[in-house]
Amino acid sequence: MPQLTAQSKSRTRIVRFMHLTVVLLSLLMISLITADTLHNKSFLADAVYLRVQFWCCLFFIVDVLVEMYFSPRRWHYLVGHVFFLLISVPYLNIIHHYNLPVGEHLLYVLRFVPMIRAAYVFTLVTGATTSSKWINNMLATYLIVLIVVVYFCSLTFFVSEHGVNALVGDYWSSLQWSVMSLTTAGCSIHAITPTGRVLGVVLSAVGLIFFPIFTVFLTHNYSDQLSDSDATSDGTGGESSKK
Repeated sequence: MPQLTAQSKSRTRIVRFMHLTVVLLSLLMISLITADTLHNKSFLADAVYLRVQFWCCLFFIVDVLVEMYFSPRRWHYLVGHVFFLLISVPYLNIIHHYNLPVGEHLLYVLRFVPMIRAAYVFTLVTGATTSSKWINNMLATYLIVLIVVVYFCSLTFFVSEHGVNALVGDYWSSLQWSVMSLTTAGCSIHAITPTGRVLGVVLSAVGLIFFPIFTVFLTHNYSDQLSDSDATSDGTGGESSKK
């Protein structure tokens, strides 16, 4: 029994280390994507990003295989994680190596595919579905989703509209458009390209769906505070009556 406990602890440490590494590598890739976009670099011209993405995706695949090895039901784990294994494939490196004809916008989207691994790891680390403080974890997940959506849409909108739309002269104009579209308040910048129009619909839908969660969170906290105050007052009153 002690030996099994030690093995389980070591396996837990290894899995946590790999999850943390996946998040850090994903942040590194996001930083490179942002730098390339702001400097208007070609998607396949940046050898540094391609090299980093290859090794990051390779680590993501190893992460899946290691967790499958530790799992008591390996084939069941593999079937349940096929999607995450597929999004860890370095598609851009394959396209670049074989010179496959792929559209520019599809290439840009493919650069973000490994980021889904970071979102998956985040759900595992926070334990949003099993924690007793699920409402707080839900709010944290909600905020991260909003930030990621605004980030992705603003960069994609900048790539699509820059050079075509005179009102999108820099990335900050694109970020302003994304935030205003998310809040459905309207913006002086209007999308011209089909990609930009689709992003506007997506951001408006996300804002309409996710903003009510703030109301749920505030209502839940307020009701908890009322319950705690009532319980405290009842306890105090009971003690005074006994005296």
